[in-house]
Amino acid sequence: MNRASGTPHCACVRIEQLEYIAAVTRLGSLRRAAEELRLSQPALSETVRNLERELGVDLLERKRSGARMSAEGRELLPHIINVLDAVDRLRGAAGEHHRISRMVRVGTVNAATVPLLIPAVREFRAAHPTTQVEVVGAQQSEIHRALLEGGFDLGLVNHLDGDDLPADFESTELLRGRPVLCLRPDSPLARLSAVTVDDVLDGPEPVIAMRSGYVMHRYAHRLLRGRSPDFSFSTDGAEMGKLMVAEGLGATLLPDFSVIGDPLERRGAITYRPISDDSTEVLLMLQRRKAESVPRAARDLHETFVRRARALSQCS
Repeated sequence: MNRASGTPHCACVRIEQLEYIAAVTRLGSLRRAAEELRLSQPALSETVRNLERELGVDLLERKRSGARMSAEGRELLPHIINVLDAVDRLRGAAGEHHRISRMVRVGTVNAATVPLLIPAVREFRAAHPTTQVEVVGAQQSEIHRALLEGGFDLGLVNHLDGDDLPADFESTELLRGRPVLCLRPDSPLARLSAVTVDDVLDGPEPVIAMRSGYVMHRYAHRLLRGRSPDFSFSTDGAEMGKLMVAEGLGATLLPDFSVIGDPLERRGAITYRPISDDSTEVLLMLQRRKAESVPRAARDLHETFVRRARALSQCS
């Protein structure tokens, strides 16, 4: 229906219009989308407005901070993606070898495991050489928001066992592990087979804590029962935490699957010890927005993660 008159409107939608709106949704900004598409921002903005007029729907909410999908746009997004996938299949069947590469965006908390992430992306790229993969580190709340808005196709997030899983997503458990203390091999605590809460609080190692908003921040608060060590650092994500440990700045609490097989662990720069009298389990989950149709590339990468996680679990 035409928004202005309420009368039927004939929508003559072009494929590039759908590709443009998908780019704006993925990047969250008309400016960034224009740069990627090599268009002027006014030209891109006018193309999107033309599409909105043709469909009779406001697809975007435009704010100073950027453009994001409207509620109506989110309802139409699976259909837009489905059309673009169908066009890709048509181009492939016609033997067009230079078709526009599609992109899969993965949001990941930094405590997700490098031994899983890197091999999965490498395997996927070998099977999909024209599909770009963008891996973005973010907090769990940011990943969930981007999944809902279409900015991410997949999200790697951590949950403590017993947490309620969000109903808006399809969640697949990839790995299940225990929290450990990540420390240098020459640390006095590395002589122990396991460490206690008192070792963490009163030991020789300053604590490198995750900032609020990370699952391991919540775990540490629970483990230490609200107590604080005499001195601690605070950082944003496991990768920086492991680097700080390797440089001798302290020790940090992480899931074991974030440490085992990490390049720093393989080189002997970091090691880990389990926590005594603690039965907490951390789950690495792969999540995607519930939708009737899922882009083929995102579906294939999802399957690759599941297959790699299964192999990694069997080896551990």
